[in-house]
Amino acid sequence: MREAVIIGYLRSAFSRSRPREPERDKFNSLRMDHVAAMLIEGLVERTKINPRDIGEVQIASAFGVWEQWTYGGRTAVLLAHLPDTVPALFVDKQCGSSMTALHIGAMEIMTGYSDITIACGIEHMTHIPMGAGNLWINPPMDLVTEKEYQHYDMETGYFMGMTAEKLFKEAAAKYGVTKEDLDKWGLRSHQLAAKAQQEGYFKDEILPIEVTLPDGSKEVIDRDISVRPDTTLELMKTLPPSFKDGGVITAGNSSPLNAGASCIMLASKEKAKKLGLTPLATIKSIGVGGVNPGVMGKGPVPASQMALKHAGLEAKDIDFWEINEAFCIVPIWCMKELGINPEKVNTRGGATAIGHPLGATGARLVGTLARILNIEKARYGLATACIGGGQGVATVIEREEY
Repeated sequence: MREAVIIGYLRSAFSRSRPREPERDKFNSLRMDHVAAMLIEGLVERTKINPRDIGEVQIASAFGVWEQWTYGGRTAVLLAHLPDTVPALFVDKQCGSSMTALHIGAMEIMTGYSDITIACGIEHMTHIPMGAGNLWINPPMDLVTEKEYQHYDMETGYFMGMTAEKLFKEAAAKYGVTKEDLDKWGLRSHQLAAKAQQEGYFKDEILPIEVTLPDGSKEVIDRDISVRPDTTLELMKTLPPSFKDGGVITAGNSSPLNAGASCIMLASKEKAKKLGLTPLATIKSIGVGGVNPGVMGKGPVPASQMALKHAGLEAKDIDFWEINEAFCIVPIWCMKELGINPEKVNTRGGATAIGHPLGATGARLVGTLARILNIEKARYGLATACIGGGQGVATVIEREEY
């Protein structure tokens, strides 16, 4: 099969979503499908490709309803002024949506059906919050109530915070993990993200976007808003449980609600060479996994194991990891299970600080990781995320110079 390479990566900053106070969200005046179109146009401009060479655009979101209903991905293609000959696809794999979109594009390239593909992820958690009052979510309640399905623990599985509480309980029993471990990881995330912001690391991956504020004034947003450079461990310890009395999962050791979009352009290695483009990285392998929905945070482990197996690698061969911090217990569990050196994980901060606009996260993880490999002159990276419903997704990439 042909090799698929990353020839472009661009994202918006991630705002802080506030469904109950939308006027406090800097991105309240924006629709994320429009932002996805801006990113697509930005990548086309940066790479100088002929838009007619794009084989397909994959648009992804965890909640593809209301303004995030993309007409099968088609609206973003039209808003980006791509030729109407460019087809599209919509992908929903919850928090793994845009990484899965990338996988689909990579497989199209590997099998020779496309020379160039674009994978975009969008989520606006102010405009379309999780659940949205259950106006459009109608889960099959027999999964929760009937004895036949009790082993799935869907009563926990539909509530992400409760899955994190349950995973923490297992990690505490198996590895001696404490709440302080969670809080320290959350603090580390903010510290590393703040340092990366100060050093200008994110400048080359964030497209500055002008927004309209409630008073009618304009502001350009070019940095992730949830990063808290001044937070402390003492403050982390004072935060109340977010999901149950006596629990350990708090706002300090979880990802916030966010709005944002991310976009990755892939090409065959032959096409990139013909265009004179130096790839950021090669897609080495992909992985998926399923776990009990009640402990969905375990999902990255089997997904990463599959990706490593297909790449012919072991965990120790990976130079840098991006493990999504939906909750801090997730990377901690993965590090324990896979034997990963924490110093190799989320080295520019994770979702606890940067944010987790569900469908946009997977592409951000892979894109950020590709940039890290190039900056650090490292060879292999693995990006992975847990997925609501009990799944995991993973991607192994290799820096192009190797």
